[in-house]
Amino acid sequence: MMNTLNRKVTTRKQSGFALVELLIAMLIGLVLVGGILQIFSSSRQTHRVHEATARMQESGRMALEVISRDIRMADFWGCASDLMNVVNNLNSAGTGYIDFGAGGVGGLEGASGAADTLFLRGGFSSGLSVQPPYGPQASANIKVPAGNDLEQGDIIFISDCTNADIFQVSNANPQSSGVLVHNTGSVTEPGNYNSTNPGCPGSNAHCLSKIYGADASVFNVQEIRYSIAPGSEGEPALFRNGDEYLDGIEDFQILYGEDTASVGVANYYVPADQVVDMNNVVSIRFAVVTRSQDDNLTGGVNQQYSVLGESRTAPDQRLRQTYMSTVTIRNRL
Repeated sequence: MMNTLNRKVTTRKQSGFALVELLIAMLIGLVLVGGILQIFSSSRQTHRVHEATARMQESGRMALEVISRDIRMADFWGCASDLMNVVNNLNSAGTGYIDFGAGGVGGLEGASGAADTLFLRGGFSSGLSVQPPYGPQASANIKVPAGNDLEQGDIIFISDCTNADIFQVSNANPQSSGVLVHNTGSVTEPGNYNSTNPGCPGSNAHCLSKIYGADASVFNVQEIRYSIAPGSEGEPALFRNGDEYLDGIEDFQILYGEDTASVGVANYYVPADQVVDMNNVVSIRFAVVTRSQDDNLTGGVNQQYSVLGESRTAPDQRLRQTYMSTVTIRNRL
């Protein structure tokens, strides 16, 4: 009798799960796994959005800072603030010629909503004082302090409070010698040649327009061009003077503030093709649009955003952010 009971108890302890119990356990497991996968997918998407947003903010803020700085310094010509008194001695037939006579500010309006292009011209750097001996003729080289960081091929301008000349350094050792030669020839591009120069017109065309003295200073001069084009990774990028500067910049739109009353304040802002006179532009309003590299970040909808008051709908599900600034051209006030 005891053996029979023991066998019954032993048999009951060794019995497994019933089929219904097993199915319920599997269902609960599937629900738990599904929840974990949902949390993982949501966390991963959130991380992608945060990472893309941080990168877009970094690119957008850097673009605003760099472009704003260059706009503020545009149209700087030293004491000779009027561009009419600046003589451009660069060879107009040479490769890389810059038409500084076109003014300190210019732009091209992008066709059919494409990105705009901005041109900024003028001097920069703190300036180098001109040292004796001066002359004795306008074609003589210019003396400045040694250790000036200038190189052969640099385009510079010399200015006093009445006149200014733009030329290219043609000698190989301006940094150590403190001598700035402006000869003609094929050593540099575009080189120096100005047959209409008032200093010595005709065949001796490497002269400057006057003999500069102790009241003159030498500055670097440049043309800065901002545009949008495909970058090295196939993504749209901001280009500065033809070099890729910031990736992830999809659009660049510009409005020019014209001061028709000569009071130092813009009356209105218009695109480049509607500006009456670029010389009257005293401020520039611009916007850059940053775009995420990854797609499928907007939850299945095409993002709505605005650029300088124009509403747009994104053609894909990438994230986009617009950064805008209005900058005064200091040298025109």
